[in-house]
Amino acid sequence: MKSPGISYHTHPNRMGITGWIYGGPYRLERFLYTIHRATGLGVLLYLVMHIGVTWFKNDPGTWKILMDMLEMPAFRFGEYIVFFGVVFHAINGIRLIVGEFGFLMGKPKMPVYPYPLALLRQRPFLVALMVITGILVIYGAIEIMGPMLIQ
Repeated sequence: MKSPGISYHTHPNRMGITGWIYGGPYRLERFLYTIHRATGLGVLLYLVMHIGVTWFKNDPGTWKILMDMLEMPAFRFGEYIVFFGVVFHAINGIRLIVGEFGFLMGKPKMPVYPYPLALLRQRPFLVALMVITGILVIYGAIEIMGPMLIQ
């Protein structure tokens, strides 16, 4: 049911799937947002697989076979990818929440050409969070992949 006075005009999706990935005028923030979506889907997929694997915990024979299989290098690498996805998604989510609530955007000003992008005021915060993400991802690589590389 349409409300009177509200326009329901929509724009066609002219770019298709590339519009989902395209950075547009926001470039770095848009790419991080796209990676945020992809890591969110990856973490959701991992959650479903994790629930499926733990389903077999009541069968000790199958559980032992699954746990032995998870010690293989390919699964250790997959565990690292999940770690990267969780860390990136969590820290970038903090950035998105801060932006959504308008923190670090500065006070509103009269628009004077050339118009400043409010997102650029958050850029130092973005860089700090990505440095923290990088440090955690490197630490995770050492912890998860290190024992496998030392052998």
